[in-house]
Amino acid sequence: MKIQLVLFVVVPALLAVLQPAGAGNIPNECRIGGFYLGPQAYSFRLYTFFEAVDKAKEAGCSVIEAFPGQKLSPEDETPFGHTAPPAVWSKAKRKLEAAGVRLVNYGVVGFKSDAELAQIFDFAKLMSIPCVTMEPSPATAETIDKIETLVKQYDIKLAIHNHPKNEKNPDYKYWDPQFVLSLVKDRDPRIGSGADTGHWLRSGINPVDALKTLQGRIISCHLKDLNMMSPKATDVPFGRGVADIKGVLDELKRQGFNGNISMEYESNWENNIVEIKQCVDFVRQHGTKQP
Repeated sequence: MKIQLVLFVVVPALLAVLQPAGAGNIPNECRIGGFYLGPQAYSFRLYTFFEAVDKAKEAGCSVIEAFPGQKLSPEDETPFGHTAPPAVWSKAKRKLEAAGVRLVNYGVVGFKSDAELAQIFDFAKLMSIPCVTMEPSPATAETIDKIETLVKQYDIKLAIHNHPKNEKNPDYKYWDPQFVLSLVKDRDPRIGSGADTGHWLRSGINPVDALKTLQGRIISCHLKDLNMMSPKATDVPFGRGVADIKGVLDELKRQGFNGNISMEYESNWENNIVEIKQCVDFVRQHGTKQP
């Protein structure tokens, strides 16, 4: 199916700011403990995108993953994302550059039409975002066909995210690593899993086993530790729960994983920067112990 591209009218004064600088490689100096580690801005959903960038820097991180709809700043409450005006994108880019933080992923984002799908990729290219995280709907090969066309055209990766298994919605299958593998195994190598370790635990799945199932197809990761393997589990700092974070990091390293790891900490919403710093320290210290 041919996808119609959405062309934005961008005033000349914004072109220099929005001109893509290439979304490809993330500099090695952005690594922590061997990984491109940073928060998912959703961890700071009570705050603005600008404040989330500042909190990423406060945690010692140089990368961040954005989500659609977060207010831009205390001064500008326009929702940030692919549907925002280009002037908002330019403000976000200037903020990121001033803070020394890179926007390395965007999601979890959905689309209701081919035009909006193209709009998402246009946005990612102009913002120099190397990866987009989605749960494509419907979950069919035909949907992935459409996305794969844009992955190749834009040279932007697609990470398929997984939420927990839902007994009330048996048609939802992304919780199952085998199902995700069936969709991506014969695709362009830039298409794969946006592995959410916390939601695997909530689905009764061992995260290390799931990573092994998806070997070679892990594009990015939402890294979480939970207090128990249960749909009712809550987030805890890395190493204090049941996720075997050391085992997850070791498995990602064994696979040669080179994507971003986002800490999506969905607890203590008003002041979880303390726990996120603890997560950063855990990954950093684990990395120093590696041969």
